[in-house]
Order: sequence, then structure tokens, then C-alpha cells
Amino acid sequence: MTDDAVQAARLDPMIAMVAGETSGDLLASLLMDGLHERWPAARGFGIGGVQMQQRGFEALWSSERLAVHGYSWEVFRRLGEILSIRRQLRERLLAQPPAVFVGIDAPDFNLGLEADLRGAGIKTVHFVCPSIWAWRANRVEKIRRAADHVLCIFPFEPELLARHGISASYVGHPLASVIPLQPDRAAARRRLGLSEEGLVLAVLPGSRRSEIRYIAQRFFQAAALVRKALPAIKIVVPAVPSQFDEVQRIARETGVADMLQIVRGQSHDALAACDVTLIASGTATLEAALYKRPMVIGYNMHPWSWRLMRGKQLQPWVGLPNILCGDFVVPELIQDAATPQALSQAVLQWLQACEHSPSTVEALVQRFTALHQELRRDTAKLAAHAIEKIIAPSAA
Repeated sequence: MTDDAVQAARLDPMIAMVAGETSGDLLASLLMDGLHERWPAARGFGIGGVQMQQRGFEALWSSERLAVHGYSWEVFRRLGEILSIRRQLRERLLAQPPAVFVGIDAPDFNLGLEADLRGAGIKTVHFVCPSIWAWRANRVEKIRRAADHVLCIFPFEPELLARHGISASYVGHPLASVIPLQPDRAAARRRLGLSEEGLVLAVLPGSRRSEIRYIAQRFFQAAALVRKALPAIKIVVPAVPSQFDEVQRIARETGVADMLQIVRGQSHDALAACDVTLIASGTATLEAALYKRPMVIGYNMHPWSWRLMRGKQLQPWVGLPNILCGDFVVPELIQDAATPQALSQAVLQWLQACEHSPSTVEALVQRFTALHQELRRDTAKLAAHAIEKIIAPSAA
């Protein structure tokens, strides 16, 4: 890289990014805040969501176009569309090379793209280490070929990657800096129009259409059973805006629409406001842990997808809070175990603990607080510094 190119990259870098799904959009938007603080004139383009676009990102395609579920039929049905998007983006990036390409999560889409770009001399960064410590350890070789550097959100990951010759930095989890150590439950309830008194259950059935299709009905049936046992409880269902109508439709078809307060977005308010959450496995479970909320983790997918994933699982836990704590600190009910009856009973046990065994809940709060402090770093600044070293190592 010439001195002029280095200077241009330092002052006005063009940063290509791909974020898949709602969680990737959130992570990327937080990263963009750090990049804009370091480079106010930085420009970003690629695949992104609403929050990225609010920060000036040029979304050639929406993140929602990459949102698919496990190994389901939807993946195969949409494979041609997704591969076409990746091919078009690759051609654009090879024709107009950015200062760096940052792939945010979405490893099935990003790692192959990153490998092609890196092979053409474009610097690549992967943000969020794929969960090679949980399942699909065979991805290590893909990561080594694809990424010049990996930004890790969990403290044990850089050492793991270093054993395989992969450069990596621990930057903390962005959500740990966004979510307060002591959430304001009363303020969140006011924003949702809820009383400060009484029990509240938050139901989060996922953010992807295919995910919601498999999970929402049994979650809503479980919520109805909880409501039958505790008629005064309030049940809040935050739905990502793009899936709001779908969530409402499933609630009506399940016959529980009148029991639920379905809100557009506001998942953080729902987690801050609730006493307990019934939640789909994924990034949202970590958010619930950072809000220090007792939870029941549930998940269901197509049986074929489950058999494939089950065979690649490396740890006894599925939910991030349990993985990070190394113990079943909250119950997991996965696949056939995730019946409405079992889910409701697990939720009721936590609700009873809230009212009659506060020490049990406090022990969980302390465990989640320690986890929160471990994950809390100046992620935006650390990530921007790592990306600067990739863009212009001599300058950094």
C-alpha cells in the first residue's frame, strides 16, 4: 500500500460490511459507532439492517434477505437467491475494493465471501468468532483461510484461535456496554404501559420468520397455561418489526391474542420490565442474562435440521448463559422436550421463586452480574483499533 493510499484509508476508509439478521444488525450498528468515532468520514456499504442504515450505511440488500433457520426447507428454497446475492456482492467488491471487509456473524454467508476477497488481496475481518467451541469445530480451517483478523466477543476465544494460527482480539461483547448493570425495571414498565406492581412474563419466540413458525405457537400455548395458573400476570411479546404481522397472526390462530401484549420491537424494554422470560435460544438469551432475568430457554426446528445439528454439538448446553457459566443455571427445553406443558411448568417455577424464594433469584442475578462485568469492555474502541491495524498497519 502506497503512502497516499495509507493516508486515504486512515482519513476516509470505505468499509464493506455484511450483517445477517436482527442480531447482526445490532452488533454492526454498535461497531459502526466506534468506526465513525475513529473515522468520521468513513463510508460503509454492503448488506445491513435498519440500525446500520440509520447510521448512514448504504444497504445494497437488507439483512433480512439472509435470515434463514437451521437446515430447514427454507434454506434450500432460498439458496439460489442467497448465492446470487453473494455473487453480486463479490463482483462489486472485487471491482471496487474497499479498505477492509468486515463480516458480522452469518458465517455460512461471510466466510466463503471473505476467503475469496482475501485471496484477491482485500483485507478481511470477521466480527464474532463462529461457535467452534460449541459445535462445527470443522469451521476452524475456513476461518483461517477467510479472515486476516477475528474480533472475539468472549474472553476465551483468542487463545483458542491462536492455537490454530488465527490472529484475533478480545473486544468484549457490545451488548454488555449498552445494557446497564442495573436495569431500570420501573422505567421499562412505564414505557410499555405496565403497572410497576404485579408479575410480568416476556415471551421472545425469535426474530426470523422460519424460527417464529416453529417456536411461537408452542411458546404462546405455554404462556396461556401460565396465565391460567396466574390470571393476573401480564404477558409481553416483543416482535421485530418485519415479523410483527406474522406474530400477531400466530397469536390469533392459537387463540391467545387477547392474553398477549404484542409490541413492535422493544425487546430490551420487555426484558428490563419482566420478572421471567420464555425465550428462544440465540443472542437474545445473552441479552436476558445481561438484564439479570430468570429465563426458560426453548427451541424447536425441523427434525432433520435438529439431527444434523445435534450430531455436531460439542457441549451439553445450547443456551449462551449456560455455556458461558459452564452450568445449567437456567433450564433448557429443546426440540421434543419443548412442549407447552413443560415450558409453562419451568416458567411457573421461576415465577414462584420470584415471590417465595428471592434468594434463588438473587443467586442467579449475582452470577449474571459477574458475567456482565467480564464481558463489559469498550468494544467499539477496541474493534476500531484492531480494524485500523488491518487497514494501515504501519500507521497504526
